[in-house]
Amino acid sequence: MADRSDQWSDLKARMGAGAVMVLIGIIGIWLGGHVFHLLVALICGIMVWELVGMLRPGDGWLPLKLGGLTGIAVLISVYLPVGFALPILLAPALVGFGQLTQHRTIYLSFTAMILLAGYGLMMVRDDFGVGWLLWLVVVVVTTDVVGYFAGRAIGGPKFWPRVSPKKTWSGTAGGWVGAAVVGFLFSFNTGIGLELVGVSVALSMASQMGDMAESGMKRKMGVKDSSNLIPGHGGLMDRFDGMLGASMFLLVIGQFIGLPFGVS
Repeated sequence: MADRSDQWSDLKARMGAGAVMVLIGIIGIWLGGHVFHLLVALICGIMVWELVGMLRPGDGWLPLKLGGLTGIAVLISVYLPVGFALPILLAPALVGFGQLTQHRTIYLSFTAMILLAGYGLMMVRDDFGVGWLLWLVVVVVTTDVVGYFAGRAIGGPKFWPRVSPKKTWSGTAGGWVGAAVVGFLFSFNTGIGLELVGVSVALSMASQMGDMAESGMKRKMGVKDSSNLIPGHGGLMDRFDGMLGASMFLLVIGQFIGLPFGVS
């Protein structure tokens, strides 16, 4: 019984902090424009601050410098033509690569992903509207929430016990089912049809890949959470790792099947 209670010991804190994050996200997405751009830039900057703090602990100045540079680059890029935006977006990754003395490849990979994913989120909101961004966010959040409850309620074999001992195959598959339901519901409003179910499941898998990538990086660095900013959740990177994977996947597949899907 004690073990069962411990499974749900972090639920209250997670739910409270999660509700606040969802509310802020909904307001930012709904308002769009400068408000959403600022929100995305702030989130990206904080994630790089957390990343550098893990890679170079004890150095308060470098994480702030690279986090601030990232936020500024993301914010500037959205107001420029793509050709000028791309080098600005990648600049913080290269600057930090030159500043760090170790774990440079990890920094370069994750920072580039954070920058491009943030830019992609702003482009989806600006170019395709609230509906498609909500679809992306709801798929990722549903994958996380359904996976959390399914994993703890059903249990079973672990997905990657050496790196993420709490993740189970039941939770992983539960996330896919939740994403499929989201895709099915959104398919009625978009008029695209059931193809959106498959895309939503693939997006769910990409979000889980982002989660696994961050889990592997944290295990390598010997830390449990990216920071302690959010009660019950850790840091922003712990909450947005799935969004990073999903956003990057959407950027790639959007070039092949079109965005919005099914619209010429």
